[in-house]
Amino acid sequence: MRYQISGKQIDVGEALQTHVKAEMGEVVEKYAQRPTECVVVFSRVAHEFVCEATIHLSTGLTAQAKGHAAEVYAAFESCREKMDKQLRRYKRRIRNHHNHRATPVEFGGASSYILASSEEVEDVEPESLQPIVIAEMETKIPSITVGEAVMQLELAGQRMLVFRNEGHGGVNVVYRRDDGNIGWIDPRNSK
Repeated sequence: MRYQISGKQIDVGEALQTHVKAEMGEVVEKYAQRPTECVVVFSRVAHEFVCEATIHLSTGLTAQAKGHAAEVYAAFESCREKMDKQLRRYKRRIRNHHNHRATPVEFGGASSYILASSEEVEDVEPESLQPIVIAEMETKIPSITVGEAVMQLELAGQRMLVFRNEGHGGVNVVYRRDDGNIGWIDPRNSK
């Protein structure tokens, strides 16, 4: 597994890197058979340290966790415990999807844009209805089943996931609703 351990305006020493590799390796070994990459970023917000971890699995799934504490090691332990809990909760499903999938998850490319917000006065008419593009980025869209998309949404803690449905090849969306349930948009099923 490839590790990327860094700090935002924090010096991450050799001892902390060794500790992170040992602990994350142990967590991942328990639940995932072939992880590919682990990214851990330490930062500081006011008096607290923040640890954000992302693990990319060979099944195409991504798990994310975040921990806060007054000390850097405690922040990492909080993050590690959350990651452990997520992977434990989905262990059976991760392994089942991995065993039934004959080929790795394919990712298609797409453009992703960041648009400027329109914070204008209500009485003033906008000059143009065209939004201002602030940034353009490349994003990857996985080709997975609806069940895998819901699991990815849960593991990554995201609010929304766009994916290509393996069943029919169309673009679908799963999202977390305000009532706590998961919504699924499949334009192909519209009448």
